[in-house]
Formats: sequence, C-alpha cells, structure tokens
Amino acid sequence: MATENKTEQSSSALNIPAFWKAQKLDWRVTVVRTSLERFGYKMVLPYLTLYVTLLGATKTQIGYLTSIGLILSAFIGPIAGQMIDRYGPKRIYIFGISILIGGYLAFASAPIWQVAALGVILHQVGQGISGQGCSTVCGNCLANCDRAKGMLICESLAAGVLGMVGPMISGWVLVNLMNVDGEVTDPNQVRPLFLITLCITVISLLVVIFKLSSVNWGSGNKREKHSVIKDGLAILKADKNCVKWIFIAAVGGMPVALVTPYVSLYAAEARHASARTLAAMGTATAFTSIMFGYFFGILSDRYGRKKMLLTTIIFYLIGLTILITTKRSSPIVVVLLVAVGICQGFQEIGASISGSISFELVPGKVMGRWNGVNRAFTALFSAAVAAVAGYIYDNIGGQWVFIIYIACELLIRIPLLITLPETLHYKVKEEAFAALDK
Repeated sequence: MATENKTEQSSSALNIPAFWKAQKLDWRVTVVRTSLERFGYKMVLPYLTLYVTLLGATKTQIGYLTSIGLILSAFIGPIAGQMIDRYGPKRIYIFGISILIGGYLAFASAPIWQVAALGVILHQVGQGISGQGCSTVCGNCLANCDRAKGMLICESLAAGVLGMVGPMISGWVLVNLMNVDGEVTDPNQVRPLFLITLCITVISLLVVIFKLSSVNWGSGNKREKHSVIKDGLAILKADKNCVKWIFIAAVGGMPVALVTPYVSLYAAEARHASARTLAAMGTATAFTSIMFGYFFGILSDRYGRKKMLLTTIIFYLIGLTILITTKRSSPIVVVLLVAVGICQGFQEIGASISGSISFELVPGKVMGRWNGVNRAFTALFSAAVAAVAGYIYDNIGGQWVFIIYIACELLIRIPLLITLPETLHYKVKEEAFAALDK
C-alpha cells in the first residue's frame, strides 16, 4: 500500500499540467508575470554592465550605483512589507513593476552614463519591490508539500524557457540586425535590447493590473500601526531560526551585487568572450533551470530543502571557480565559459529553494513583513558589498569579487544552513508571533 501511495505521488508530481490547474489563479498570474520579466531581463543581462561601461562609467561607479539602489530597497522593503500585510500584495506589485519600467526607460534613452546610472538604481529598487509582491503571493498560495515544486515550475519551466530564449534573441539581434562582429564595442549596438525589454515589462504590468486579485492574507486594517523597526524586531525575537536566516539570506543575496553584474563583464574583458559567447552563457544558465529546476523541486518537497540547496550552492561555486581559473588562451575557453553559464543556473534554482525555506519559518499572516525584514538585511549587506566591489574589480583584480563571495559561502552561509532545522515539516509556533497581530 505504501508503495502504491509513493507511485501515485510520483505520478502526480510529474503531471505538471494537472499541478498547474490545481493551483490558485493568483499564483498562475504571478508565474506569467515573472516569466515575462525574466524573458526581458535575460535579454539584456549579458550586456547590461558592459553597456554602462561603454557609456563611460567605471566599475567602481557601477558598484556605487548598485549600492545606492540596494540601500533604497533596504529602506523601502520593510515599509512595503507592512503595506502588503495591511492592503494585500497587488498595489505594491504594481508599484514595483512601474519602477522597473522607469529603469528600462532610462537605460533605453541614456545618452550618457549618468542617465544609465538612474536606470541601474531604479532597476534595483523595482526588482526588490515587485519581488516582495511576487514572493508573498507564492508563499500564501502554495501548500507546504507543493511549495518547492511550484516555485521551481515558475523558475525552470516558465521563466526558465523564456529566460533561455531571451539571450538567444538578443544575440541574434546583435549579430544580424546590429551587425556586431566579435566583441560589443558601442553602446548603441545594445540600446535596442532595452526598448524590447521595456515593452515586455509594460505587458507584464497589464497582466498584474487586470488578472491578479486584491486578496489580502495579512491582518488588514484592524491591526494597530507599528513602526517597521518594532515589527521587524518582533519577528526576529519570535524565533531564533529567523535570526539565523537573515544571515543565510544575506550571503545568498550577494550575487546580485558582487557576482552577477561582473560575470559577463569579466568574461568579455579577461577571457575575450564575444557577443555570441555571452549570449550562449545566458542561454546555458536558463537551460540548467529548465533541465534541473523542477527535478530539484520534486526532490526538495520529498527529501528536504537543505540538501538540495546545499547541492545548488556547490555547483554554483564550481562554476565561479572555472571562470577565474580558465586561461583565455585555452583552446576550449568557449566551452568552459558555457560551462560557467550552466553552473550559474544552479544559483537561480537555489534561490527558489531558499525562498521555500524562508516562507516556512513564519506564519502566512506576517509574510509581507517577514519578506520586508529579509529584503532590508539582504539589501543593506549587498549594498555594502556593492560599494566596494567595483573598486576591487578596478584596482585589485576582477577575480577577487568572485573569490570574496566564495569565501562568504564557505565560512558563513553553509555552516549556518547546516544548523538550521529542515523546514519541509517544520511547525511554526503561531503563538510566538502573536504580538504582530495587535
């Protein structure tokens, strides 16, 4: 009988259309929105930092810009979390996507790097705020036993497919329409990609406006108004695992500031990667999500989140090690850079599994504020890192931004993660969070 139940569960897990139909409409709308956003973002990601440097910015300045955007996100995050718990995620979601649109508009129209700088800042803030709305919907719509599978359907089979197509399209546009032969040398060669991404982001905004409900999982207007600091401290006081998690999440969020902005740039400058190679790296990243994402979700929902998250971290670190040890004179340098792209995909899979763990540490009624606390700590930590990352790249060596991240994973995140309880069947003590209801 037990064998029959296992077989039935396995068949159900692999029946993705049935799983999709069984989920709430709000979650499905969020998957569509995230897929569109990922499609547009992956089109420009391989060239984004390169574009800003071609306009005249230094890597040190890009680090400062990223830092400013993250600091703003850190201050806005807890406020946005309170508003989500009071009014529901839809308003914040729309606000965040609107800021993203402003960021892409600044990129697309930038005549000088200072205008593109505004795009960098708005993009950081918009991604953070819209991500809070997205994660609140995911955290409340998906059941515990389906959470990792659901989040990795979004990551791998929806956003992953479009995320793979995005770099392929952008590479084709650069080579065939903008006549780029070899390395990208002119910002105007990249500019059309931002116009395409701008249009896609506007479509994603319309999807949320017209299809997402106004449901609210928080305490609503009945709750007394507290300061965001008081609410944040109350959450951390309620469970020591929440304290551990903010440090785990802070290191897990470092790639946004310390790794992702510099991977393509380092590949282009230190390894002489062409436009085709950069596009292939982006496509390989999305391919990893498609091939392994949902599979990792099934394993996470069956055997636990921690084991799968640790596995993705190891693969990601292997990829970064390949990047900094590969010689540009190597006859297989292109193959090795594509392997780096493949390993990058495990970071994105791990981010979804990490999100599953985060949602399972607190009750749904405080999800918005908990996401805000996480966003604030992660963004402030990443802002500090971003402020020095560009300087390190310019003055010490590009490889050191990756080495620092690897060290933080090995010395901080992995040891803390090992001490965290497995959350797959973790029982949240609702009474410990009672003060947040008042």
